[in-house]
Amino acid sequence: MIKNLLIANRGEIAVRIAQTAKRLGVATYAIRTEKEPSAVYLSKADHILDFKGPNKKESEFLDIEAIIKMAKDNGIESIHPGYGYLSENALFAQRCKEEGIMFIGPSADVIRAMGDKITAKDYAEKSGVPLLKGSKTCVKTSKEALHIAHEIGYPVIIKAAAGGGGRGMRIVNKKSEMEPMFKMASTEAQNAFNDPSVFVEKYLENPRHIEIQIVADNFGNVVHLGERECSIQRKHQKLLEEAPSSALNEKLRDEMTKSAIALAKAVNYQSLGTVEFLLDKNGHFYFMEMNTRIQVEHPITEMITGLDLVELQLRIASDEKLPISQKDVKLKGWAIECRINAEDVQSNFAPCTGTIRNLRLPKGENIRIDTGVAPGSEITPWFDSMIAKLIVHGETREKAINLSMSALRQFYVKGIKTTIPFCKAVLTEKHFRSGSFDTSFIESRLKSPVFHEENEELLAALLAISTYSQETTPETSSETAINPWVLNRRIRQL
Repeated sequence: MIKNLLIANRGEIAVRIAQTAKRLGVATYAIRTEKEPSAVYLSKADHILDFKGPNKKESEFLDIEAIIKMAKDNGIESIHPGYGYLSENALFAQRCKEEGIMFIGPSADVIRAMGDKITAKDYAEKSGVPLLKGSKTCVKTSKEALHIAHEIGYPVIIKAAAGGGGRGMRIVNKKSEMEPMFKMASTEAQNAFNDPSVFVEKYLENPRHIEIQIVADNFGNVVHLGERECSIQRKHQKLLEEAPSSALNEKLRDEMTKSAIALAKAVNYQSLGTVEFLLDKNGHFYFMEMNTRIQVEHPITEMITGLDLVELQLRIASDEKLPISQKDVKLKGWAIECRINAEDVQSNFAPCTGTIRNLRLPKGENIRIDTGVAPGSEITPWFDSMIAKLIVHGETREKAINLSMSALRQFYVKGIKTTIPFCKAVLTEKHFRSGSFDTSFIESRLKSPVFHEENEELLAALLAISTYSQETTPETSSETAINPWVLNRRIRQL
């Protein structure tokens, strides 16, 4: 096992990595920045290193040379990039290798191959993975894109070849839209990925978004850890995920997982990886992309498999063989993850900045909270709006939904607005509860993005009293503090 680890990330994923590393006896180093000098994640690491690179407008976590120098100067032998930032940057992985630093993830060649969507599609096609019709290479002009659209039929989608996360994507429904949409997609691709290259493929209307988690060691062993349902999303950004998916039967699950493993073997994959698919209404699935890192939603896979995915990453990086075979992987129960973002849902999900004055996290059996904030944490415009993830596990999907709703009712954040009311709205919507939804759910099914509690005004008053009581009377214990949710149940009984 590696001896020490630099966590080249922040927030909840930095906390998450530190927890597993410490359990395995791996010393952890965190990076402190001027934008977030008192962040919670810093307190979870064994050592704190101050970022000493030049002040830049972009994030310090994108400065490859400064991070590598930090590791070398402090004798750190490995770097975990988490997700986002440099986690899928082939140059970063290559520079780590050149400097004798272990990169926790796949090789630079694999990251580069899967990061280029055209190359990834080529690997998928050679592996027998189903693909949507579209261009075989990058499309350089809107005229060329028009010719392809005429051949495969509208609607089509223009995608950034070097992109992901919903950026550099434009849907084209008719010929007259092609030129402006092509320019917008190319410009956004350039701004987001420093590469204007785009390609065109058939647009699948209202599919399900299903992803397969795979894990592979350095000895050719590859296993899948089941699927995740990621169809609840807004502008291609995931908001709520679950595992497994209610859309898959055993036959379809077997076909999709075999396709994911075939692609992983074709590219000689190592470490964690996620193969993402689109699933149409007729049960046909198509390759979308492969993410070469740990996913935000990895905890729901951990919940249904009992495996620690960060631990698997560290063991594979330490050149250990996979401790499991496919027959050892058992999917038990159902898990749901709600992303709690600092956003004003009623203002079109606008980011919400401010200071968290009070925070009450739900507790209980089968409830897990991954977070990087605490009372006093400042939410700034410098970083992603996600402040926490609520993950629950139930024996059945219905029990997982009900437990999620119960936990959200215990989740209280004062000082900023969050997506908690939105998550409640999703969990109570009849189509979601029945499992009959797709990526158009928010636009076509959700009547209101905000769930209103019964006796909400009274509950708000009780919460205010409870918070005031705890803020002005420090000795008040959790046993004697006012619990507005208990009072609400009593009100209903009267």
